Amino acid sequence: MRRPITSTHRLVAARRSPGRDLSLATVLAAVAGAANAGGFFALGAYTSHMTGYLSQLADNLVLWNLRVAGTSILAIAAFVSGAAFSAILVNWARAHDKRQQFALPLAVQGVFLLCFSGGGMFSSEAGRLFSLWCLCFIMGMQNATITKISGARIRTTHATGMITDIGIEIGRAIFGRLMPGRRVDTDRFKLRILGQLVGAFVIGGVVGAFGYGRFGFVFSVPLGLILLTMSLPTLALWREHGSRPDDI
Repeated sequence: MRRPITSTHRLVAARRSPGRDLSLATVLAAVAGAANAGGFFALGAYTSHMTGYLSQLADNLVLWNLRVAGTSILAIAAFVSGAAFSAILVNWARAHDKRQQFALPLAVQGVFLLCFSGGGMFSSEAGRLFSLWCLCFIMGMQNATITKISGARIRTTHATGMITDIGIEIGRAIFGRLMPGRRVDTDRFKLRILGQLVGAFVIGGVVGAFGYGRFGFVFSVPLGLILLTMSLPTLALWREHGSRPDDI
C-alpha cells in the first residue's frame, strides 16, 4: 500500500502521464469550484469568469462608471499576474531543478488561499479589493499551472471552454449516427475527461457554497491545505535528497 506522501509526490512529479494529469486536474478543478463559490460569497462575483469582467469593464467604461471599471481591471490584472507568476515559477524550476516545477506553484497557491482566508477580517473597501485580487491571482495561477502540466490539454477554471468541447463531441456523435458513411466519431475518452472535470468543478462549487456560507472566509483554510498537502511533501523530499536523479 502506497504511503500518502508517496502518492502526493507522484501526483506532482515532473514525469507526467495522462492518468496523473487527470487525477491532479480533477482535484484542482474541485478546489477551483469551491474557491469560485467563495468569491461569490465574499465578493458577489465569480472570480474565475474573466469573460464577465471584460464585459463589465466595457459596459462601465461606456457608462463612465470608473469605480466599477477599475475593479474589473484589478480582477483581470490579478488573473493575468497569477498566470504569469505560475509560468515564471515553472520555468525557473525547469532551469534549476525540474522536479520542483509543479509542486512549487501549487504550494504558492495554497499559501495565497490561506491569505484569502484573512480577507474577511477587513470590512473596508481595501479589504474587499485585497480579497478580489488574491482570489483572481489564485485562479490565474491554477489555470496556468494545469495548462503547463498537461501541455495545454486541460484548463481547470475555464468551464466555458470545457462545456463547449462537450457540445462539440456530442454534435460529432449525433452527426456520426445520422451520417454513418462520413466516419465522424466522438472522442469518448475526451468526453469522459471533460465530464469528470466539469463534474468536479460543480461538486467543488456545491461544497464551497456550503462551506463559505456556513463558516465564512475561514473555509479557505482547508482548500489551501489541500494544495499544500499535495506540494509540500514533494518539496521536502527534494530538500532531503538533494540532487538525487530519480523522479518517481
